[in-house]
Amino acid sequence: MTNREQEPQQSNFGRGMLYLGAILLLGLILVWYFDGRLNQLYNPNSDITSNKTDNYNEVILERNAYSHYVTSGKINGKDVEFFLDTGATSVSIPERIAQRLGLKKGRPYQASTANGIITVYATTLDNVQIGNIKLRNIEASINPQSNDDILLGMSFLKHLDFAQQGKQLILRQNIY
Repeated sequence: MTNREQEPQQSNFGRGMLYLGAILLLGLILVWYFDGRLNQLYNPNSDITSNKTDNYNEVILERNAYSHYVTSGKINGKDVEFFLDTGATSVSIPERIAQRLGLKKGRPYQASTANGIITVYATTLDNVQIGNIKLRNIEASINPQSNDDILLGMSFLKHLDFAQQGKQLILRQNIY
């Protein structure tokens, strides 16, 4: 094969690699875009609206695409995502997340869940924060059988006034 016969093959190969690169780049952009969009559908409260007056701190949460309230927050200063659950007695933290947060397992006890009776471990959270609402010494449990969300239960919510209006949930911490 002569040099002239090789030039069209090399040119076609180069063009093919260019097209393949462009398709891969477009694919990565689409994955990045749709991943962000899916996260926004699940947690529309990653950027929380907070209000403060002389009498209270207030956070307004938007309901997600699945009619639940999910929000970003902090446990002991570390970023987490909460699933608000008024049916949960306490804050319930999956064990893998508890390990990441450096939480210690306390005494074991039996808890009733949607999946039946399970053994969980008591722990106390130094602080829990959503927007400008920050509470200290919150009872929680470490759940070794959950791989899902942190359930923000009544051990946190009982310290707040909350009301649902349309597709919003308003949490209010009274300042004394």
